[in-house]
Amino acid sequence: ADGYYMYDMADCVYSTSDYSDMVYLRSLSFNQVVDVQFNSSVGKFVGYTEQGVKFAENFNKDQALIQQLKAEVDTFCRHNAQIWDSSVRDKS
Repeated sequence: ADGYYMYDMADCVYSTSDYSDMVYLRSLSFNQVVDVQFNSSVGKFVGYTEQGVKFAENFNKDQALIQQLKAEVDTFCRHNAQIWDSSVRDKS
């Protein structure tokens, strides 16, 4: 139980059936505190802690990483949402 806990979480958030409002969020947390988060609508990392601000500044300099994360809306979110949604709708 003692120690440190670091984790990385990816979320796809949407409310319409055509996925037009789909947003990809990528959060890096330490001990249950979100340090930094990428938001595909904003198009960059935002820091929420002192350390997270430093992470965000460094991550935002890497344009290849930013472009890859922006693409996750289509390659990860929409792709999987279509599969998950159709499997749920087919069950009802």
